[in-house]
Amino acid sequence: MRVQNAGRAGAKPRIKVARTGAFAPASCAPDSKLPRNEILVGDCLEELARLPPCSVDLVFADPPYNLQLESALSRPDQSLVDAVDDDWDKFASFSDYDRFTGAWLAAVRRVMKPQATLFVIGSYHNIFRVGAILQDQGFWILNDIVWRKANPMPNFRGRRFTNAHETLIWAAKDGAAKNYTFNYELLKAGNEDCQVRSDWLFPICTGAERLKDASGRKVHPTQKPEALLARILLAATNPGDLVLDPFFGSGTTGAVAKRLGRAFIGVERGTAYAAAARARIASIEPLPHDAVAAVPSKRSEPRIAFSALVEAGLIQPGETLVDEKRRHAAVVRADGAIALGSIAGSIHKIGALAQGLPACNGWTFWRLLRDGKYEPIDSLRAKVRLELRDAAE
Repeated sequence: MRVQNAGRAGAKPRIKVARTGAFAPASCAPDSKLPRNEILVGDCLEELARLPPCSVDLVFADPPYNLQLESALSRPDQSLVDAVDDDWDKFASFSDYDRFTGAWLAAVRRVMKPQATLFVIGSYHNIFRVGAILQDQGFWILNDIVWRKANPMPNFRGRRFTNAHETLIWAAKDGAAKNYTFNYELLKAGNEDCQVRSDWLFPICTGAERLKDASGRKVHPTQKPEALLARILLAATNPGDLVLDPFFGSGTTGAVAKRLGRAFIGVERGTAYAAAARARIASIEPLPHDAVAAVPSKRSEPRIAFSALVEAGLIQPGETLVDEKRRHAAVVRADGAIALGSIAGSIHKIGALAQGLPACNGWTFWRLLRDGKYEPIDSLRAKVRLELRDAAE
């Protein structure tokens, strides 16, 4: 995947609402004639220059690693390793590689929407140089992610540790980008309600997924596994988003994007690689809508203040809030604060104070007696949000 130079019905309660997670459209709007779901064959800097600014939602980049191989690699039985020795991975010097890296990073940054993000993958040969350059250009690093390979190639010479991982840098366009896409809740739900960590275990691309030519040789030496790209697209895009891959290679990004209901633009200099990618993507069947439909995240839901529930009459001043085990009790005030003894404050502050903790989510900590049982006050907030959605429709 790397080629050099190569997203008012009725009376309603009066509710104070502040919306978070919604980004106001930028002044630079994408061109309606974007080459969606196309592979652009040519030099990546030239092709990227033709795209309008602020037009893509995500960039996945698998640039040349500059492996600096000085001779052929052989196994203990003297058979040759099919290593990356193509011309597109060769640079005359680190300075040349740095200039190339700076040029393509600047080119993709120009076409990223203000809230778009970038994933770039590399090995120890290049990823540290790439990381420094992207920081110099104003990108804001969100995570470094380790792809730990379940089946790495062994170190045949026995002179080093086995290279069993590659590193991905996930970065926002700049430090001001706060509302970039990150499907935290969905990732957590698919991980047995545990946060997804920054070390990912996937096998390298083998078996039926590996593209091979008529003679049985690998079409591309660095084809990435589809599971890796699926994790990235599910984490950082929504259906319909446009994903750019400036080093398209064998087309893994396009294949996964099509399957998951995303659009793509691929740039690839090698005509043979582009042809193989085009045939590969044509054979992909998109998943059913229900399997990839976007689910609103909690961050994008309307923000409801506790005082709004009091003002709407859903909670009455003077009522008592208790915790799950009924060890603490607080009185609801008319101004939307709650009081624990002589101390008044927000549901979060008083919840933290009651437990002797620095912070607390008051929505899930406090409960209210309704219909003979105690329920979290968050359930009342959910009802208000549902009313707001129904009113909007």
